[in-house]
Amino acid sequence: MESLFDRPQSGERAVLVHIEFPQETDCEDLQEFEMLVDSAGAQRLGVLTGSRPAPNPRFFIGKGKVEELAGLVAEFEADLVIFNHALNPSQERNLERELKCRVLDRTGLILDIFAQRARTHEGKLQVELAQLDHLSTRLVRGWTHLERQKGGIGLRGPGETQLETDRRLLRARVKYIQQRLQKVRKQRDQGRRARRRAEVPTVSLVGYTNAGKSTLFNNLTASDVYAADQLFATLDPTLRRIDVPDLGAVILADTVGFIRHLPHKLVEAFRATLEQSRESEFLLHVVDACSQEREDNIFQVNEVLQEIEADKVPFLMVYNKIDLMGDFPPRIDRNDEGVAVAVWLSARTGQGLDLLRQVLNERLGKRMVEGVLRLPPRLSAVRAHCYGLKAVQDESADENGNTLLTIRMPQKSWEQMVKRFNLDRQTLEESESGLRN
Repeated sequence: MESLFDRPQSGERAVLVHIEFPQETDCEDLQEFEMLVDSAGAQRLGVLTGSRPAPNPRFFIGKGKVEELAGLVAEFEADLVIFNHALNPSQERNLERELKCRVLDRTGLILDIFAQRARTHEGKLQVELAQLDHLSTRLVRGWTHLERQKGGIGLRGPGETQLETDRRLLRARVKYIQQRLQKVRKQRDQGRRARRRAEVPTVSLVGYTNAGKSTLFNNLTASDVYAADQLFATLDPTLRRIDVPDLGAVILADTVGFIRHLPHKLVEAFRATLEQSRESEFLLHVVDACSQEREDNIFQVNEVLQEIEADKVPFLMVYNKIDLMGDFPPRIDRNDEGVAVAVWLSARTGQGLDLLRQVLNERLGKRMVEGVLRLPPRLSAVRAHCYGLKAVQDESADENGNTLLTIRMPQKSWEQMVKRFNLDRQTLEESESGLRN
């Protein structure tokens, strides 16, 4: 009796299939596909390419291409065929029967990479949820010949019972994972509320996969987050605190990279993680500046940001990897109003990181309080506190013996100082007379 679990075992030796559809304007990219396969750890033995006006309903590719593909599988003794396209369950099964080896589509490939990269408990749960969602249609497909059985005396077969048992176990597991992820989402919300109360802004790194987000994150935070020249090197979100001059503490978040045609089930499964971008005060959209697909990659990222409702968050374009562009100096691009809209830098060499910190200070610096603070002699402790915060830029005295401090400090520090020293309203009016936010 054939079952879902009788399918050929997966392996590392793979033949790739990439088909062009001239009528489609947004086709998959072969080079990116090969990078995905390499990231999954498979050994590329050969690539079958071709062109069709539309996918074949039974095999996705034509019968002639199936025979050609079978020849490649036999020649290379491959145990895996990977399509750079989304296959429906019947196409996947029909191809496996013809080729006598495991067939994987683009979605399954990305899921496999995600499964390898997940390190945290949350990441593993999200990957499993996406895998179960992908498996659910394959589960029904694997038992298709048993679904036509009718109930009743003498017609109840073990296959029907097994199918229903598998479905029930799968539904139960999906429900359990969704409940756990809901709990994770609530914990994240609590953390965000705490940061908002403390007025610590969160800045998230977003961008196409392999754009250099983790390398930039490591250089800015002096961390050792895993960074490699491969797709989806980062899967689990990482948060670190950094101190920006004149601005104070900022939480920097490294997030999972995006990719063209990111499977919707992955977007759904990783919604708890992707919400980090939506709830941030500011986004750094990291771009591989020397990529030939630069503009298209930017478009793909913006599409995902729109899908997770993060497209309204203020952002800064960060064009990375200028060290690969020859003699290209780091710089800041500004719009007609003088607002910084892009920074060109190299996360690997550190060129331009000072410009990025400068722009962060400019774009988030509205939280700063600056001006002249007039303090009578009885408030000398406030003067010492201001020096402790390194907020004093100049000091003088007036004819009445009051200390005049020219200060610049974060709004949060100002409010904490007012509360700590229990400054009364009259003192506040005197003190705030020369201050501005």
